Order: sequence, then C-alpha cells, then structure tokens
Amino acid sequence: MHDHSPPEHSAIRTDLGAIFVSLELSRSTWLITSLSPGAGEKLSKHVVPAGDLAGLLGRFAQLNEKASARLGRSFPIIAIQEAGLDGFWIHRVLEDEGIESHVVDAASILTSRRRRRAKTDRIDGETLVRTLTGSRSCWPS
Repeated sequence: MHDHSPPEHSAIRTDLGAIFVSLELSRSTWLITSLSPGAGEKLSKHVVPAGDLAGLLGRFAQLNEKASARLGRSFPIIAIQEAGLDGFWIHRVLEDEGIESHVVDAASILTSRRRRRAKTDRIDGETLVRTLTGSRSCWPS
C-alpha cells in the first residue's frame, strides 16, 4: 500500500505568469494572501474589512503595480476562495472585473490526515495559493 499523503509544505512555484490570490472571507474581515511574479516564494498577506470591494480591488491594483515595477509588465490576477458565506457574489464581481476567479469546496483541498492540523486563515490562505499555482501536493489524486 502506498502512502499518498502530501508533505506538510511543498515548494511554491516561482516561475509565475500571473498574480495568484486566495481570499479567506469572514463576517468582519477578508484576508488576502498573494503570490506575485518576481517576489520569490514570499507570500504577501493583507486584510480589508468584509464587504470592502474597493479595498479588495485596490489591493489587487497594488499587487500588479509592484509586480510590474519588478518585471516591467502587468500580470493577470487569478483568485480562489472557498465556497461559503460570501463566495459566489464575490466570484461574480471578480469575473465582471476581468479577474479569473475560482470557488472551491473546502473539503476538496487535499491536506495531511496523519496528524492534527491547525485551522487558521493564514494556513488556509497559503494552502489555497499553493492549490491555485498547481502544487501537486494539494490536489487529490
């Protein structure tokens, strides 16, 4: 029998052609975790008040400005969020703004079952970014 459990932390791709963003949505705040071209493996985290679309889109613009300053061109933004309290209306707004958006079922994201795992928005945001960038250890096989 083979163990197909993912490693706790896998390397993050750094050869990116887009800015990858995960959104952790709660009633009071939205946590934005992002990975941008030219930033290495450094994940950026930023919080905006829940419902602050202008703040969310403004943060996306800042991420693109920073990536453009580093690499001399703009990049598409690809977002992911778990289905839940806010997921679908935000998905529709992002798509209307020209942002590729994905809504996933939280149970579909592969995690290690070998030991107890902390459940925090920071960890969830990182896992969603890893999933979005195609890290094979996050996709079920």
